[in-house]
Amino acid sequence: MEKLCNNLLKGNFNFPDDVEVPKYPANLPERVIQFGEGNFLRAFVDWMIHQMNKKGLFNGRVVLVQPIPEGFTEKINEQDGLYTVILRGLRNGKPTEEKEIISSVSRAINPYKDWDEFMKCAEDPQIEFVISNTTEAGIAYDKEDRLDMKPPRSFPGKLTAYLYHRFRHFNGDPERGMVIMPCELIDRNGDNLKRIVLQLADDWGLPEEFKEWVKEHNIFLNTLVDRVVTGYPKDEIEAIEEKLGYEDQLLDTGELFHLWVIEGPKELSERLPFTKAGLNVIWTDDMTPYRTRKVRILNGAHTSSVPAAFLYGLETVGEMMDHEVMGEYVRSIIYDEIIPSIDLDRDMLVEFADAVIERFKNPFIKHYLISILLNSTSKFKARVLPSIKEYYDKYGKLPEKLTFSMAALISVYKDGKVEGSAMRAYREKGEFIMKDDLPVLEFYQNVWKAFDGSRNSALQVARDVLGNTALWDEDLNVIPGLAEKVGQYLYDIATCGIKDVVDRLVKGEGR
Repeated sequence: MEKLCNNLLKGNFNFPDDVEVPKYPANLPERVIQFGEGNFLRAFVDWMIHQMNKKGLFNGRVVLVQPIPEGFTEKINEQDGLYTVILRGLRNGKPTEEKEIISSVSRAINPYKDWDEFMKCAEDPQIEFVISNTTEAGIAYDKEDRLDMKPPRSFPGKLTAYLYHRFRHFNGDPERGMVIMPCELIDRNGDNLKRIVLQLADDWGLPEEFKEWVKEHNIFLNTLVDRVVTGYPKDEIEAIEEKLGYEDQLLDTGELFHLWVIEGPKELSERLPFTKAGLNVIWTDDMTPYRTRKVRILNGAHTSSVPAAFLYGLETVGEMMDHEVMGEYVRSIIYDEIIPSIDLDRDMLVEFADAVIERFKNPFIKHYLISILLNSTSKFKARVLPSIKEYYDKYGKLPEKLTFSMAALISVYKDGKVEGSAMRAYREKGEFIMKDDLPVLEFYQNVWKAFDGSRNSALQVARDVLGNTALWDEDLNVIPGLAEKVGQYLYDIATCGIKDVVDRLVKGEGR
């Protein structure tokens, strides 16, 4: 079977009718340098640039830079930057699959092996955009980084070296500043990246003129990305390649939904005409409402519903949504408690929630509940606790199911025993391994040791957990009635079982 490459595209190969083959010129200029050659960016940003190129709106290609020593550079260059993206999900309730060969990538560079080639990109006046996704830990200050390293260890270090080379090559020309768009999932990612670049410039003793050039003539944008990318489908690859008729070592899969919120000058939308290409990209002066919407509805629904669904005996998000009781439980949490707690336009929230429900039901994605449970307490603090507190502030009462979800989370750790860096715990269906920060696991183990099965000891467990300021950065016992309600639900789960409690909640028979 022939491997996907330009020779295959130029030959007489008959691609399947359901595979869209690129038709725009292969020699478009390089206009983007991208730190990160992994699955997410290739099925998100590079896919978007491909859509713009198809409509003659951008007419540029992407140079991929491998940000860590291990990566896909060789495979990408072997395939001439070409790869297949398969997007799958529900559209208006119907299973839908789209297959397309993406040709927006020109090549990949490994700066650990070819630093000079990487730096040459800084000398290209046509390369004007920087995109990155180097994981949340990628935008971090490394005080050990140095300019004479080839390359510096961190992504901000590599970017600072790149920008300084560009500054020197073009003699500080204001027109040669870059538009920098990080996609890492941290709040204010552009602001944080700019701060670290300037810190490194100070550390390295770089000229004041360079720092002013960075501040005044380079635009660091804060962004929010949203698409589930499931990557290389190793369990299905043989069957997929048999249907495609060619081998693709970089085949990438993801969901149909996509959203990119970019906080920055509206005039940039002319240079990056995503919206003209029909893409779900929002340019805004303030991304806070969109981040709140995503964190509270999408992430918050996951974090608040998964503990109960897992204890119920379910394994995946799809199972949870298809389950008669748990599916209704999730919908009720979103529409009856999370959305009413958010002080934003309800229509905007409901529209997003409708898309979230369809995404959760995606039959092509197996999202395991146990993986969502990873570090659940810290996730609960960021994603669910604000909804509980704001609901109480608005309505003078606690949201029933979100409060119960806190008890369900605490119950996940019941009877658990810490072994090494994980906890061996139990549910009705059997044993499982719970992963979290070790101090968190040890805390829950110690709290539950004092539980004797009584209502009073359940209340004490609730008070101990809510009062742990190391977990919540505050004492949650000050929220009127929260400890009592969580304690009662802990007792109900321990004595009646999770299924009975959830069933009563869904029927509107909560405490």
